Amino acid sequence: MSASLPGSRDLPASRYDLGTYWGRVKQSAEIADPRTLFVSSSRLERAKESVSSYKQGQVNSLTPEIWQAKKVVDSTLHPDTGQPVFLPFRMSCFVISNLVVTAGMLTPGLTTRGTLLWQIANQSLNVSINSANANKSTPISTSTMIKSYLLAVSASCSVALGLNALVPRMKTLSPSTKTIMTRLVPFAAVASAGALNVFLMRGEEIRQGIDVFPTLTKEEKWQKEKSGTEVQSLGKSKKAAILAVGETAISRVLNATPIMVLPPLILVRLQRTKWLANRPRMVLPINLGLILTTSVFALPLALGAFPQRQAVQATSLEEQFWNRGGKDGQVEFNRGI
Repeated sequence: MSASLPGSRDLPASRYDLGTYWGRVKQSAEIADPRTLFVSSSRLERAKESVSSYKQGQVNSLTPEIWQAKKVVDSTLHPDTGQPVFLPFRMSCFVISNLVVTAGMLTPGLTTRGTLLWQIANQSLNVSINSANANKSTPISTSTMIKSYLLAVSASCSVALGLNALVPRMKTLSPSTKTIMTRLVPFAAVASAGALNVFLMRGEEIRQGIDVFPTLTKEEKWQKEKSGTEVQSLGKSKKAAILAVGETAISRVLNATPIMVLPPLILVRLQRTKWLANRPRMVLPINLGLILTTSVFALPLALGAFPQRQAVQATSLEEQFWNRGGKDGQVEFNRGI
């Protein structure tokens, strides 16, 4: 993101009000815009130069070109490292990367083998996205990543296979209800394992803590810009890490809910119509269309649930941060995505 580029001049986090939910949704829609995936390396370098020129005081006003450059940078670079996130694991590629995997999990009448393969594929993608977008102030070791991945795969497969075996045995349910519940099994597996996946992959952050910084007033920001110094970390906070990881896990469940619930329910209803019953080959493209449409709208709504740059009262963290807060006694940290 633009925060990782050189320059002490403060660049607004967004053209929208991130203090409101809809402001964060609009900002998330820009970060998740798939058109940024087609930005070339040369254009990315020009965007970085444009943002840096503003942060270094070489450009005085925020022009539309600066805002567009910031959009490209924010959707491509990691906020901690300043390096491009691997393309398939960027939030701007989230809808595309998840389309095939989600369609596979929601395929009607999956066999046990198919269920296992698609759950493994989904958790593999989740691990990659979580790792690529995690807070990098606390690195994740390879051994921790492997253990977390295996536990998440075990959890998702256990939930999926367990519910698939349980639902048909519920004699009190009508056949139509059983069909609906069977179609919702992937959601239960994805939601539970997805949240667990975030905690496992980012457990090192919780154990070691993440960097927190004082929230600056306008005057302090101006002084930093004038002197050319950067804001120094106050230290690592485990409580901030728990908050950051917890909010990320919740946002993943929020994102999975409409994607994994609406398409299968709509498809069940459509499959009861004569038109689709006479055209079974249309089930797959309709399923893909439903998933794609839902994903496009669901992702910004989920990402906007919590601020990317989180500000909290210093007194809500460890005692070492008390009386060290900045504006209104607050400190801030990068939540991760």
